[in-house]
Order: sequence, then structure tokens, then C-alpha cells
Amino acid sequence: MTAQPEGQPVPEPTPGSDAWAPFRPRRGRTVALGVVWTSLVVFGVIAVVMPSQVDGRWGLGDRLMFFGLGVAVALIAWRYASIVAVPSRTGLVVRNLVLTRTLTWPEVVGIQFGGGEPWVTLDLEDGDTVAVMAIQKADGPVAGREASRLAALVQAFGETREPERPADPS
Repeated sequence: MTAQPEGQPVPEPTPGSDAWAPFRPRRGRTVALGVVWTSLVVFGVIAVVMPSQVDGRWGLGDRLMFFGLGVAVALIAWRYASIVAVPSRTGLVVRNLVLTRTLTWPEVVGIQFGGGEPWVTLDLEDGDTVAVMAIQKADGPVAGREASRLAALVQAFGETREPERPADPS
């Protein structure tokens, strides 16, 4: 990210530009989608080929529960695959594994992408932090570029600009 010379406005991204593209994890999403399909296939096959027992130990209910377990694993993996952060002119909608949070740009006062955290963390004006799981270190250099893009959006729209004052004549 390059610094703007003082006094020049930060260029605002246009709605059709890549600056407004949603943030999504790449490797984590690929793995999660693989888990979705593998879980459904493996648990489905087990439910079908499970041996029937005359004494009722492996009945239809057991088969359905086995397949239901596969569906539950698939749903959790699908939720992970749907992690996203969607920027707009007004703010950022962060959909993580469990919670979805809508932030306005002025709420975000800083962005961290380093240390031991596996993803970007936003510092908020109220002292809270929000993880942005959509930008993950596992994505390598792409993650660094995405973090820089998010930082540029925070800088462009998040800072409250003070009105310019005329020079003090005294």
C-alpha cells in the first residue's frame, strides 16, 4: 500500500472495480467444499452397505442416522466454505463461521494481519476486535494483497476527515 501525498485525496474505488470484490478464503474454501462432498458420499455409502442384522442391531433408523451424521458434517463444512467479507460504500459485512456482523467504515480504526493470528483482525472504535476469517494466512501472498486492499478501503472510507482550516494568521 502506498501512502498518498499530504493534501491529495485518497482515490475512491468505483463500484465496478476489484476493490469492491468480496473477500473469500481460497484454500480453506476448497478444502471445505471437498469435505462437503466427501462426507455425503462416504456416509451415504456406509448407510447403504451397512450389513443388516436379523436381531435389529442395524436397522433403517441406524442407516438414516449414519447418513444424517454425514449431512451434519457437510453442513458445518458448507458454513465454513461460505465465509465471506463483503465491502460496500457504507461498510463491511463480515460473515464468519458462527456470526455475521455488519460494520460501518468509521467504526474500524485499525487492521492487523500478523503475529500468531491466522486471519485479519479489525480493531473497532469501541475497543472490540472482529476477526475477518475471509482473509487467511494459509492463502499465502494472495492474503497479503487482500489485507492491503482491505486496509486501503478502511483508510479511504473509515477515517473521519477533519475539515480543512485556514492558516492561522498569528
